[in-house]
Amino acid sequence: MKTTKKFLKGFKLTGISLPGKTSNENCQSGIDCGNLWQEFEKGDYQNKIPNKLSDEIFAVYYDYEGDHTQPFSYFIGCKTSPEIKVPEGFESLVIEDGNYEIITAEGKMPDCISNAWKRIWQSDIPRSYRKDFEVYDEKSRDWNNAEVNIYVSLR
Repeated sequence: MKTTKKFLKGFKLTGISLPGKTSNENCQSGIDCGNLWQEFEKGDYQNKIPNKLSDEIFAVYYDYEGDHTQPFSYFIGCKTSPEIKVPEGFESLVIEDGNYEIITAEGKMPDCISNAWKRIWQSDIPRSYRKDFEVYDEKSRDWNNAEVNIYVSLR
């Protein structure tokens, strides 16, 4: 598992989120998060977000009720200018300044992502459980040979 540490300046995201929380119990988050991805793609949300700063898509795990075994919220969106007004039908989420461990998931999608998270859960990374996120860009477009960076918030 390739990892690097990095301090990130905060930024704003605009997108959509699950209506409630999900959890990793009985693989429920895989179903819920997958359904939100389908909604994001079918609704063409990426192209409807105004004033995007890039074409990267961020999938954010946040509002944890504890560690990875407890319920959490999930959001999908794009980086936008901090001063834009959030359009109707969208939500915003702010990623605060912080230190992150960056894990690169490589391989066939979506298996490479779930396998990377299993390794993260078993690791001794000093997680803060604030906001963790995956970044999908041009390297993740080939589902047979994808590369996705996962940012894990550190204490």
